[in-house]
Amino acid sequence: MSSSSSSSSSSSSSVPRLVIAAPASGSGKTTVATGLMAALAARGLAVSPHKVGPDYIDPGYHALATGRVGRNLDAYLCGPELIGPLFLHGARGCDIAVVEGVMGLYDGAGAEGELASTAHVAKLLRAPVVLVVDASSQSRSVAALVHGFASWDPEVRVGGVILNKVASDRHEELLREALDSAGVPVMGVLRRVAQVDTPSRHLGLVPVAERRAAAVEAVAAMAAQVERGCDLEGLLGLARSAGALSGAAWDAAEVVASSPPPPLPVPTLGAAPPDPRFGPERASSSNAGRAGGCGPASTSAGGCSRPQAVRVAVAGGPAFTFSYAEHAELLAAAGAEVVPFDPLRDEQLPDGTRGLVIGGGFPEVYAAELSGNEPLRKAIGDFALSGAPVAAECAGLLYLCRELDGQPMCGVLDATGRMSERLTLGYRDAVAVSDSSLAAAGTRMRGHEFHRTVVEPGSGAAPAWGVRAPQRRVEGFVQQGVHASYLHTHWAAQPGVARRFVERCRTS
Repeated sequence: MSSSSSSSSSSSSSVPRLVIAAPASGSGKTTVATGLMAALAARGLAVSPHKVGPDYIDPGYHALATGRVGRNLDAYLCGPELIGPLFLHGARGCDIAVVEGVMGLYDGAGAEGELASTAHVAKLLRAPVVLVVDASSQSRSVAALVHGFASWDPEVRVGGVILNKVASDRHEELLREALDSAGVPVMGVLRRVAQVDTPSRHLGLVPVAERRAAAVEAVAAMAAQVERGCDLEGLLGLARSAGALSGAAWDAAEVVASSPPPPLPVPTLGAAPPDPRFGPERASSSNAGRAGGCGPASTSAGGCSRPQAVRVAVAGGPAFTFSYAEHAELLAAAGAEVVPFDPLRDEQLPDGTRGLVIGGGFPEVYAAELSGNEPLRKAIGDFALSGAPVAAECAGLLYLCRELDGQPMCGVLDATGRMSERLTLGYRDAVAVSDSSLAAAGTRMRGHEFHRTVVEPGSGAAPAWGVRAPQRRVEGFVQQGVHASYLHTHWAAQPGVARRFVERCRTS
């Protein structure tokens, strides 16, 4: 995994920040974190929203609450060394940052110990933790629970607790009395309020893009509940106690410019299995001089001219809501003009499209509507057949199949997709099996799977990835310029992916 971080100059930053954590999933982290973000933003503060882990849906609510892009902090996908730089990138110009945790405070990436846990990220950020406790079925026992979480790891500073789902004044009194001896101050008490609940389905919360008006109301209700029930001044004071972070903010242009240049010109892709004699190290060294020292962000002042931007269409709208903000930033830094389009509404790709990115989402929910947009399905099929680069993850993979749950799709891949009762979920350690528009064979990346669908067959003649853990297998498809896979990846870990893709757009 690349450890590309940011600029060569280092600095110290003391952005006030809080990590909102919980003993377990379902305790109310999203309600508290989103409500706190919105309540602070309503006070005129510039709030930087962050989410621990790979989740795409919560950041949509965070963005609605703050008016800023929600960003993920995933120490498994990106590596611990990028957590600080990515945080500082997102928090530029902000008065405070609120980081929503994932699962329970100490739950990490499977058998990897603390890696990628909320506690791990809190330590990397030197941030105090506020523990959200579902108090609905306990009273005095809450003190033992909070004491255990606060004392488990002395490097994790649990600076406050917010009691959620409190039933009555008497219940609150019992909880406060018990916590008097725990040494952790109570910074909020939230009662059970039905309108704060947000609807869920097979992969969690319904994304903001699918319920905009209702989502706005839900965020407003969360903000009102946090405003009423929490000590905002106390939380701000706790946030200001966070330790200074050394180092520089992540910068897309700098990491793209310093990433290994792709072969020029990019060869025809997916025609044959990779030559096992060549790994990423050999490929990088053999191509190191091909670009003449000029990165994609180079200017004539450095002896190189900046090439004209190429247009990359990125699928969006309600069916394709899963995307990390850094992907578009990396594409732009590599020389792309990123243009969104909505496969539910637009009948053609944007004019002048040279590359296509179709990320994750819920095509299974919108299969009939996607299928009904026959002009776009045909346009995408023709575009892929031309050899142009197409990067598809999860929902994008399903959309490129012949059909999904019996509904015709784009027909780019000789495969079918269907809903499944089984949830496929977890981190994956993978290596590129075939040369593609995204990666040279042998490139190692970490990813994440999260779906209740099955694609048959699961891989093509030239698979996209060899999954090394937790079970060895190949998956995905590489053919001509298409790279399609279930695996969600975070390109900040391998900025060369964006650079390679844009160069392929130029030469296809």
